[in-house]
Amino acid sequence: MKKRQVVVKRDGSTRICTTSSSAIRSVRYAECQKNHAAGIGGYAVDGCREFMASGEEGTSDALTCAACGCHRNFHRREVETEVVCEYSPPPNSSNR
Repeated sequence: MKKRQVVVKRDGSTRICTTSSSAIRSVRYAECQKNHAAGIGGYAVDGCREFMASGEEGTSDALTCAACGCHRNFHRREVETEVVCEYSPPPNSSNR
């Protein structure tokens, strides 16, 4: 009987198991961190909570946020890695 183990990790890319495994990464861009008052020596962010692309994937507008107008690089990047391991448990020598 094959079982499936799913491990979701926030950072790093260490190998979890020695049997067959695959890793799926998804990237999400969170709140905007651009300092709009840097020119005058202050600190002020616009409050944009999540990146929303202005255009279709593959265009230059896909890198501009529709909510705040900033480039995607100003938004905090969150990488979520899902590691799926296939394994077979060892045979049980005694039934309890």
